[in-house]
Amino acid sequence: MSDPDADRPVMSHHLLKKKVLPLLKDNSPLYFVLIDNLRYDQWKVMQEIVNDYFRTIEEDSYYSILPTATSYARNAIFSGMNPADMAKYHADIWVDDSGENEDALNKHEEEFLSRFLKKNRKQTTFSYHKILNSHHGKNLVDNFSNLQNNDLNAVVFNFVDMLSHARTDMQMIKELAPDESAYRSITKSWLQHSSLLEFLKKIADVKGRVVITTDHGMIRVKNAKRIIGDRNVNTNLRFKQGKNLNLDDKKGGVIEVRKPENYGLPKPNVSTSYFFTTDDFFFAYPNNYNYYVSHYKDTFQHGGVSLEEMIIPFVYLEAR
Repeated sequence: MSDPDADRPVMSHHLLKKKVLPLLKDNSPLYFVLIDNLRYDQWKVMQEIVNDYFRTIEEDSYYSILPTATSYARNAIFSGMNPADMAKYHADIWVDDSGENEDALNKHEEEFLSRFLKKNRKQTTFSYHKILNSHHGKNLVDNFSNLQNNDLNAVVFNFVDMLSHARTDMQMIKELAPDESAYRSITKSWLQHSSLLEFLKKIADVKGRVVITTDHGMIRVKNAKRIIGDRNVNTNLRFKQGKNLNLDDKKGGVIEVRKPENYGLPKPNVSTSYFFTTDDFFFAYPNNYNYYVSHYKDTFQHGGVSLEEMIIPFVYLEAR
């Protein structure tokens, strides 16, 4: 992360420059569709539907940065920078992850993208859309013709992420998606009846080109790790950022980052550190420990270190 000459795979902050900008062409708009919190296995079941309208030109994977959380990984995608550089060079729009909700942390994606394109391609025209509900999706589809004059149209669909949060909080969703197989099935069913599929059909109708990708995946967590921190520690269950972080049990399951700069992460305070869970662990506080364990065990979470969270799809398609 800290060595510019390191031999490494494409990561979040490389994605636009290395994988997307080379696809931009004159008089041929590119649609960049980012489905938040999409695992590779979920993409494979969605692909069965998408293949009816598109042929695959490239199917690849890339690596999410740490934390594998929207507030870091998606901002890194649109800015083309790691979080430490975002905090340094875009201090006016970077929001530190200290107890903020994720919506507040991702308010400036369009501006990050605008600045990235100005820095790397002076003449690129683009649009940016975030689809949070069916009304937003309908508006996107209804106004599709307005997008065809842009070089790049970036669209973020949030349904899969909302589904994972709903599964944590609603017993009904847990019953519908008790395991990974059922979760994939729900994702496929959603696509079949979604504005995303209507949008993809519109692109196919004009013989368009589309990239489908995500910012990070997720993993089903099963084992708790007790962590101690002050009241300003962030709320994510798979990683913690803050001062004076400590563990009750140091027997595996956690990566401790005491020098955030080595991971391309900002350091708001001298004593700031980051703790990442690995495998199927999640963090819980000593206070109300049993409640946290019973409530969050067997839920899908992201932010930590696992293949499911970090190795994620990048697919380039052309209409049939």
